[in-house]
Amino acid sequence: MPFIASLLVLVFASLLTASANNVGSVPQSILQDGGEWVTERKQHNVVFIMSDDLDLQLNSVEYMPLMRKYIAEQGSFFRNHFVTTALCCPSRVSLWTGRQAHNTNVTDVNPPFGGFPKFIQQGFNSEYLPVWLQQAGYDTYYVGKMFNWHNIDNYHSPHLAGFTGSDFLLDPYTYSYMNSTYQRNHDRPVSYEGMHTSDVFAEKALGFLDDAIISGNPFFIGLSPVAPHSNIDSNTGGASAHMTAPVPCERHAHLFEDVIVPRTPHFNPSESSGVNWISRLKQQDQNNVDYNDHFYRSRLRALQSIDELVESVIQRLAEANLLDDTYVIFTSDNGYHIGQHRLQPGKECGFEEDIRVPLFIRGPNVSRNETIDAVTTHIDLAPTIFRMGDIELREDFDGTPLPLFYGANKTHMDIRHEHVTVEYWGIAIPEGDYGPTSDIVRNNTYKALRIIGDDYNLYYSVWCTNEHELYDLNNDPFQMHNIYEGFSSGQHAENTTILGYAQSLVIDRLDALLMVLKSCKGSACVQPWAVLHPDNSVHSLRDALESRFNSFYHRQNKVSFNWCEEGYIIDAEGPQDAYVFRNGLSWHEWA
Repeated sequence: MPFIASLLVLVFASLLTASANNVGSVPQSILQDGGEWVTERKQHNVVFIMSDDLDLQLNSVEYMPLMRKYIAEQGSFFRNHFVTTALCCPSRVSLWTGRQAHNTNVTDVNPPFGGFPKFIQQGFNSEYLPVWLQQAGYDTYYVGKMFNWHNIDNYHSPHLAGFTGSDFLLDPYTYSYMNSTYQRNHDRPVSYEGMHTSDVFAEKALGFLDDAIISGNPFFIGLSPVAPHSNIDSNTGGASAHMTAPVPCERHAHLFEDVIVPRTPHFNPSESSGVNWISRLKQQDQNNVDYNDHFYRSRLRALQSIDELVESVIQRLAEANLLDDTYVIFTSDNGYHIGQHRLQPGKECGFEEDIRVPLFIRGPNVSRNETIDAVTTHIDLAPTIFRMGDIELREDFDGTPLPLFYGANKTHMDIRHEHVTVEYWGIAIPEGDYGPTSDIVRNNTYKALRIIGDDYNLYYSVWCTNEHELYDLNNDPFQMHNIYEGFSSGQHAENTTILGYAQSLVIDRLDALLMVLKSCKGSACVQPWAVLHPDNSVHSLRDALESRFNSFYHRQNKVSFNWCEEGYIIDAEGPQDAYVFRNGLSWHEWA
């Protein structure tokens, strides 16, 4: 009898394994104390949907009812999710590598500081997420936009590695809604002139999803449609292209006729805000405002094709009995502004509209219809997908997995962070008919810190012009009042308090934290306070405000720039090292 019982157990376990393999996962069979076999899927499937330039702050996701029905209401919304560079190519490279832009040194959309050629030059074609997932046993697929300057001339020099199947949008036609060019696997590019790129995209995306389902292997599929990015018909591309309102599919062109950009206090304000070039913007006239409302409606209309795609993807997964074993992620590569702070349509700034982006996730053990307040960034997404695939985390990750994996067994309790490192180099490009290329803004280089705690909500930045910004978003959610101004103009900072402390004391802490983060690597990017306080006595801004640290923080090197550059050039970026607190007795530079 013991032999027969053992044989039955082995046969049953084999059946479980075979069944699980048929739905594209790698199971682990576990015999519980009561003798009941259960199967825990270890390598879950991942569908990653990344729109282009989709905002959160302007409420565009409220006009995506299918995404809300199938992902948001069935999963979790990360309220405080940020990108670290508000520009597509640097943001995407950081996402796929799990590294800050100052560690990838891909900081622009075009060479010499960015784009696909820079990605290749930096050696990432063999060191990024799809390659790592294939090494872990995944089939990997991708459709749509990957990187800027990935074009009809260089797509094979070399081919992007790491994909079982791919169909990339190629420049200079990436943003041409009615004249797109796609390049499948290692085939030659194909033009789809006269066909709407969103419909072409959907057919390709669902085709690869079918391939992934049929394979029976765990799979990752990245879907990156171009909507709601501005339309570009110019063959020149890059900074010289004229970006106009998105072109929706004809079936959506009549929607939202009365919708306008939210009229928040910082929309085209009567008084200027910000610093540097932003503070010198003129208030928009009525024609400009009307055009920007049209631009906003065009974005919402263009989004409807993505909304339809979400429904199709979920239905395909459900039909294949894979929905419960698949994580579906919906996000954007960066945010977007239209009219806030008198800005023309665009991104590239450190304001909330540009850096705070949608992130919705549904999947195994993810709470339904829940809002998560934890501070998270795109740097955390590669580590998170590693967790979804039960892959050991890499030491060179600058992020940490999202708080998704706190199930009944509390398997993973990763360290959380309260901060976001925000960084940008180069130009700002106003989009739309009122933002011609002659208005390209130079000296848009800055380092910034976004920090959110139980009782604080701050943004601090240092520009390459050495102008500073400090916003208390609990009291000024629209970032209209730079409270650093009194401090910088020589007024008594003690008259302005934050968290009950003199402003100067808080700025000393913020500056020291930014000093660590602006050049951090690996764990230092997740636990920067541990760099400043190796004795593990400080874990938050609140902890750092203890009076015994006042002298230490006041004597720190200060974040500054030697001059403005359009790329990451160390010599231009001022001091790089922060001092380390050693029981208050000695000073050491952090190297």
